[in-house]
Formats: sequence, C-alpha cells, structure tokens
Amino acid sequence: MSQRAVDAWMAAYDNPMKEVVQRIRHMILATDDRITEEIKWQAPTFIYQGNLASFYPKSMNYATLMFHQGALIPGKFPHLQGQGTEARAMKIVSIAEAEERRDELEEIIRAWIALREESLTSH
Repeated sequence: MSQRAVDAWMAAYDNPMKEVVQRIRHMILATDDRITEEIKWQAPTFIYQGNLASFYPKSMNYATLMFHQGALIPGKFPHLQGQGTEARAMKIVSIAEAEERRDELEEIIRAWIALREESLTSH
C-alpha cells in the first residue's frame, strides 16, 4: 500500500471533515520527506520507523488524529489529549484550526523522528 492507496481512500471518503483531514494529511507529509502513509486499520496512517499516527475516520464533527505512542513523544504539546500510557489524540474542527496548529503538529512530527532516530542509533 502506498500514497496511491491513500489517495483512493480519500476519494471515497464520505465525511463532512474530509477537507480538514486532507489538509492535515498534506501538512504532515510536507513536514518531512521520510514520512510515508498507508491504509492501516481502514484509515490513513502516517509512518516513520513505526506507526506515527492514524486518522479516526468515523469522527463527523472534527478530524481526529490518533498518535499511537503519543505519550512517548518528548515535549509539551497542548493539543494532544489522553491519559493512557501510550496513545494521544488531536482533534481539529476546521481548516483554519488546522493551520493554527501547524507549528505544533510539525513539532510533534520532528520530535517523533528524533525519538526514532535516537532509538535506532542506541541499538
């Protein structure tokens, strides 16, 4: 699976948040060329040395981006929500809000890449 599979998934995605999801998708992919995407768990999933984040496709009132190991990503990210030991979620209600959160989203992605790079070099 590849970007083509995600493009096909997006074309068929019938949801009022489709444009918001698409904007977030492009923002994530533009942050670093090493980020790839696939369809996993029936949703677009972003990958770098492991699963970074997936959209929750059934959200109708906001786009939900679930960071699989968000609790492990170093840094303070005010819009990552969750109390568990691993996952964190970010909910975004509009394209304007996505743009407002662009810097934070890019920081999360860079922190994830740095964390993965560090774990690769320490083994």
